[in-house]
Amino acid sequence: MRKTAAKVLLVCCLLMTVTTVAMAANLGDRALYMWSSGDDVAQLQRKLNSLGFWAGNVDGIYGPKTMSAVIRFQRAKGITADGIVGPQTLKALGVTSSYRGTSGRFSQRDIELLARLVHAEARGESYEGQVAVAATVLNRVKDPRYPDTIPAVIYQVVGGRYQFSPVQDGQINLPADETARRAVYDALAGYDPTGGAMTFYNPSKTSDAWVWSRQTIVKIGNHVFAK
Repeated sequence: MRKTAAKVLLVCCLLMTVTTVAMAANLGDRALYMWSSGDDVAQLQRKLNSLGFWAGNVDGIYGPKTMSAVIRFQRAKGITADGIVGPQTLKALGVTSSYRGTSGRFSQRDIELLARLVHAEARGESYEGQVAVAATVLNRVKDPRYPDTIPAVIYQVVGGRYQFSPVQDGQINLPADETARRAVYDALAGYDPTGGAMTFYNPSKTSDAWVWSRQTIVKIGNHVFAK
């Protein structure tokens, strides 16, 4: 009972810490997308409103009106109209950004494909486990040993075999849910619970010698994440 209470208290403290960090963020510190919230979202809303792209009342919540305003702004500036406020959009807004995330490189189709992979691979896992799967794919995209796009990484064939089992068995075609999409956006914003993993596997479901030979970084739920 005491252990359970301690775990609950720890989770609450972590949630409070994350919320405080988000609320205190300045515009340009991170990527923003649907349902982000905090001071930086309020700053974004004020800026969009002042530029004539009505984002609704300044409430610090990235809702549908703010999303619509961002997309209209992106179209007006001739940049990818994906509703994600990443480096490219921040630059167009005249914001000096400390954020160097990768979302500006990817289309909405790429992001949806990654969300489908996350859903297929980890829909029974914790939210952290789902972000970890997305982060692992993005780590491969950034590594010169792997292809440099999300689709190419996901559909890569090595030795006659797909790298991800949902591609092999067709589950990659299942629609993603909102949790998987949120996990992808958090990974794009730089959250990597794996600490740089390049692969992951479920020890109870694979006998692949290559993955078993990789150096383990962390175990999250049923998945082992490795270099």
